[in-house]
Amino acid sequence: MTPLQLAATVLLGNLTVLAPPTQVRFNSTDFKNIVVWTPPTIQSSLQYYVQWKIYGEQEWLDVASCQGIPEPQCDLSRVTSEASEWYYARVHAASAASGSRSAWALSSRFSPRWETKISPPVLKLSITKRNHVQVHVRPPRALLRKMRANLFFTVFVINAGGEEVNTEYDVDSSSNRLTLPKLKHKAKFCIQAQTILFPHSKSSARSPEKCITAP
Repeated sequence: MTPLQLAATVLLGNLTVLAPPTQVRFNSTDFKNIVVWTPPTIQSSLQYYVQWKIYGEQEWLDVASCQGIPEPQCDLSRVTSEASEWYYARVHAASAASGSRSAWALSSRFSPRWETKISPPVLKLSITKRNHVQVHVRPPRALLRKMRANLFFTVFVINAGGEEVNTEYDVDSSSNRLTLPKLKHKAKFCIQAQTILFPHSKSSARSPEKCITAP
């Protein structure tokens, strides 16, 4: 064995092998695209380096804000802002204490358009001067900025007994409000709403109930 081979053998023998992160995946709500992963060990001193690329491209690009970070997550919303594209992310871990570095761990292919979850709208109820109930529907702010022209809301009316009134009202995001037909005097009822995103027919869960007594 040559001196160079001997030195290499000693170096490799002293090197601590660091396992890569696992379960690298995108969590996306309202087009806020966060890649998360499970740390390879319980060490608190690990640092992570994240790269991304568009599906079909060869070159991996650094995520500038996620180089040497301690947290097992990285916000890729800015670099994955084109909803029609497909993306990959990858991450490796490094240990300053041992000087070791893991192999890259790869996410599954990710599509913001098809995989983001849509949040329910926020509701506010008020009484007009003519004693009608007005429903104000406010969409999630991040979603509003990206998809305002494609947002619609369905409003559901539920009576005090928990039974849904057989009427649904559609509201577009340009007005964000609905005035209900005059309901029975002093009747208590509750409102829920759902966000609908076209043309993909993606919908949110219903919002928490907001209740009011009709004038």
